[in-house]
Amino acid sequence: MKKFLFAPLAFAAGLLAGCGGSDAKAPGADSTAASATAPAVLPNVAAFNSTVDGQPTTLYVLKNSGRLQAAITNYGARVVSLLVPARNGVLTDVALGYDSIGPYVHGPETYFGAVVGRYGNRIAKGKFTLNGKEYTLATNNGPNSLHGGKKGFGAVVWTGKQVNDSTVELTYLSKDGEEGYPGNLKVDVTYTLAGDALQIEYTASADKATVANITNHTYFNLNGQGSGTINNHLLQLNADRYTPVDSTLIPTGKIDSVAGTPLDFRQAKAIGGGLNADNQQLTFGKGYDHNFVLNPGKDSLNLAATVTGDLSGITMTVYTDQPGIQFYGGNFMNGTNPLKGGKKDNYREAFCLETQHFPDSPNEPSFPSTELKAGRAWKSSTEYRFSTK
Repeated sequence: MKKFLFAPLAFAAGLLAGCGGSDAKAPGADSTAASATAPAVLPNVAAFNSTVDGQPTTLYVLKNSGRLQAAITNYGARVVSLLVPARNGVLTDVALGYDSIGPYVHGPETYFGAVVGRYGNRIAKGKFTLNGKEYTLATNNGPNSLHGGKKGFGAVVWTGKQVNDSTVELTYLSKDGEEGYPGNLKVDVTYTLAGDALQIEYTASADKATVANITNHTYFNLNGQGSGTINNHLLQLNADRYTPVDSTLIPTGKIDSVAGTPLDFRQAKAIGGGLNADNQQLTFGKGYDHNFVLNPGKDSLNLAATVTGDLSGITMTVYTDQPGIQFYGGNFMNGTNPLKGGKKDNYREAFCLETQHFPDSPNEPSFPSTELKAGRAWKSSTEYRFSTK
């Protein structure tokens, strides 16, 4: 992503283009808003009927025989709303987003719900070498390139097709040289509501060797968008290790154990419980903004994370075939974005769990490769399953 993002003052302006806004409150400051009791509703489809860069935008509504509802726009192939019943049965919108297309195009935060690429997360200094040739990318996050550059996949209009009531397919052609990346890359993203799960299937192919790391950048609050802090959510990550970062949030190349650090979520614990720890990694990210190395599993989709909203009782379990997951705790959110229903994106009132290959993999030979050879198919699957406790 998307979207993910996060460091000394010298890089602060660039880093704000990452997973949120500015660090507006002291670390550990919590709100205590209760979850909403009125059922959430999907946005007005008409508010998404517009034109961006000469291409029509729209909103697709997904429903099925299960309990979920979703709204997906073809601008950035993004999740706008995801309605899930809480413990009390009330439909709750757990995805942050806007009421209309305009703020997605012109608002300060451009990653809400978006598919991010061609390379989700960061590439150091906007450069990488592939098959002996160096490529230069836009640097839009301090000294680094983030989420595909200044105009990544989240800032373009995709071609959409509603397959049935529960499925929408979105397609985009990223042309050779776009944002500095080589090769014409055709990308397909399919969203499906399957029972009590939102499934995301990605496929991509290119006519020239390139790099690809495509993910979704939904901001979640399982108590409901705008309901208050996520610091009391319980999080468990299926990860014994993580990739430590430098002050610009580029991996150092090491893979370290989470044991004995605030990044140890092997057992479920409150997100905010370790935020005040004296830890260099938390200082660099102003909280959690790190790639975790997922423990391998035997199934095609591996358990990655489980999160439970403390007020709603909604539990989200994430499964993926990717080797890593970026956990971002809303450290740069500052209430500058007007969300659906008049809510605000306040400090640490959302989190992201972006399934992915590792940041800066093109520059780290020891990391799992993100090279996509010409004519080969790149595929990835992620599933968000919902239940209540």
